[in-house]
Amino acid sequence: MNFQIRDAITTNMTNNSAEDIRGVVEDAIKRGEEHLLPGLGVFFEKLWNSSGEQEKSKMVGELAQSFAAS
Repeated sequence: MNFQIRDAITTNMTNNSAEDIRGVVEDAIKRGEEHLLPGLGVFFEKLWNSSGEQEKSKMVGELAQSFAAS
């Protein structure tokens, strides 16, 4: 992933409310367009990097469960 994408998304999302961010995530998922996936990846990267080990373990467990159901 290109650092310009990370920087652009970080700039665009800085100081947005939780409601605003939820809207962006839900819209990206609803639209289902491949070019939006890197942006969602930046969201996940930010979450991952700011999480502790317990939160990371919970996230990967939930992801594993989600993919098992696919």
